Amino acid sequence: MVATAGVGGTAGVAADATEGRAGAGIGAEAGIGAEAGVSIPSQRGGAVPGFADPRRERSPKREGKAVRERLPREVHAQARRGAERPSVEVAVEASNAGRLPDLVPLRVGRMAATPFAFLRGSAGLMAYDLAALPHTGIRAQLCGDAHAANFGLYGDARGRLVIDLNDFDETAQGPWEWDLKRLAASLVLAGREAGADEDACHGAARDAAGAYRRTMRWLAKLPVLDAWNAIADEELVSHTDARDLAGTLDRVAEKARRNTSAKFASGATEVLEDGSRRFTDAPPVLRRIPDAEAAAVAGSLAAYLRTLPEDRHPLLARYAVHDVAFRVVGTGSVGTRSYVVLLLDHRGEPLVLQVKEARASVLPNDYSGHEGRRIVLGQKRMQVVSDNLLGWTTIDSRPYQVRQFRNRKGSVDPAALAADQIDDYARMTGALLARAHAHTADPRAISGYAGKSEALDEAIAAFAVTYADGVESDHAELLHAIRAGRLPAELGA
Repeated sequence: MVATAGVGGTAGVAADATEGRAGAGIGAEAGIGAEAGVSIPSQRGGAVPGFADPRRERSPKREGKAVRERLPREVHAQARRGAERPSVEVAVEASNAGRLPDLVPLRVGRMAATPFAFLRGSAGLMAYDLAALPHTGIRAQLCGDAHAANFGLYGDARGRLVIDLNDFDETAQGPWEWDLKRLAASLVLAGREAGADEDACHGAARDAAGAYRRTMRWLAKLPVLDAWNAIADEELVSHTDARDLAGTLDRVAEKARRNTSAKFASGATEVLEDGSRRFTDAPPVLRRIPDAEAAAVAGSLAAYLRTLPEDRHPLLARYAVHDVAFRVVGTGSVGTRSYVVLLLDHRGEPLVLQVKEARASVLPNDYSGHEGRRIVLGQKRMQVVSDNLLGWTTIDSRPYQVRQFRNRKGSVDPAALAADQIDDYARMTGALLARAHAHTADPRAISGYAGKSEALDEAIAAFAVTYADGVESDHAELLHAIRAGRLPAELGA
C-alpha cells in the first residue's frame, strides 16, 4: 500500500516500516514532574515518530534470514498457475474496461506482436499469477511493471542524464520478489525475440537475480545516505560488469540528449498566420481535440500546480498554455486518456507536459486515494532523481498524472540486443532494481534472505524460463482469439 510506504523507510519483514508507540517518544520514562503529567526524558534522544527507535533491539539481517525457514529460496522456482486463473481473452477484455473503445483494437494489436509485447501489455495477468505464489512478506515500494523495457535514460533538472526505472503506472507496496520475477521473465522473452539461445536467456535471468542479490548485499553494508544514492551512472557499467553494453548505452545517451520538448514541438506543431503555434493533426498517434476538451485539460493545470513544491511555481509562471492535443502512448497504456500540453515561454521556446490518465494499480493493494498521487509518490520513492515537475490533477472526475514529455528520454530495446549483450543488460537492470527497492525496504532484510549463495539466482531463473513458456502459450491464445474474431485487433500498428 503506497500510503504507508514513505516515512520510516525500512519496511523490514513486516508490512509496516516502524513500530513507534504512542507516547513512547521523548519522556517515555517518568522522572521529575511526572505527577503533574509532564514527562522528563532520561536521555536526549529516544523514540520519535517517523524515525528509528534507538532502544529497539532488532537485526533486519537475522529477520530476513529467518524467513528462509518459512520460505526456502528454492521455492521461488515455482511458476504454477491457479485453477481459477482467467483465460487470456477474459483478462484482456477486463483490462480494456474503461479505455477508449476506438483505441482498444490498437492496444490488442500491439500486444499481439510478440510474446514479449504480450507480457508488456498484460501486467494485470502476471500480478494475478504472482499473488497466488508464496512470498517472503518483505515489502518494498514496487514498480509493479518492472519488465526489461521499463528502464531507461531521462534528464534531471540540470539536463544531466540519469538511468533508472522509468514507468510507475502500477506502483504499489508488495513483496520485493514480484518485481524481480517480472524482470527476469521479461529478459527471457526479450532474449528469445532477439535470437539468443536458451542458455543465454536462462543466463540473463540468473544474472539479473544475481546482480540484484549482490547489489542488495553491498547496499546493506553502506551508510544509509551512501546507499540511497549508490551506483552513480558513470559507475554502473563497471559495477555490473556490463562493458559489452557500453557502446549501446553511449548511442542511446546521444539520442536521448536530443529528445527534448523543443524537438518534439518542432515536428508536432505548426505556426499559424498570427504567429501562434498549435499541434498538428497526425492520427492515430497525435490528434487535435474539441475546444471544450482542450479547455478542461488546460484548466486542470491549476490543480496540478497545487501538487508541486512551491519553489516550482515561479518556473511555470513564466510559461503560457498555447494548445492541447491527444496522444497515444505505449503498449499497456494504449486506450487510456493521455494529452500533451504545449507551453511557450517569452521567447517562444516550448515546454511540453504530458497529462496522462492514472488507473488503479493491477497489484493487490488497499490504496484508496488519488491514483495520480500514488504514481508520483511511488516514483519519487524509487528513483534517485525524479522529474522536478511531477504532479497530479483531475479532469471530469478522472485522476491524471502530470510530467514533462520527452525529458531527454532514451531507452534500450532489450529485444534488439545482441546475444552477448543481454546478460550485461540483465545485470545492469537487476542492480538498478535493487537500488530502487532499497529506498523503502531495509537492504539488510532482503540481503539476509537472499544470502551469499546462488540459490535464489537459480530459483528466479528457473521461474523465469517456465513463466516465459507460459507467456508464449498465452500469446498464442491471444492470436487464436483475434483470428476467431472474438478480440478486435489492429495488427502491425
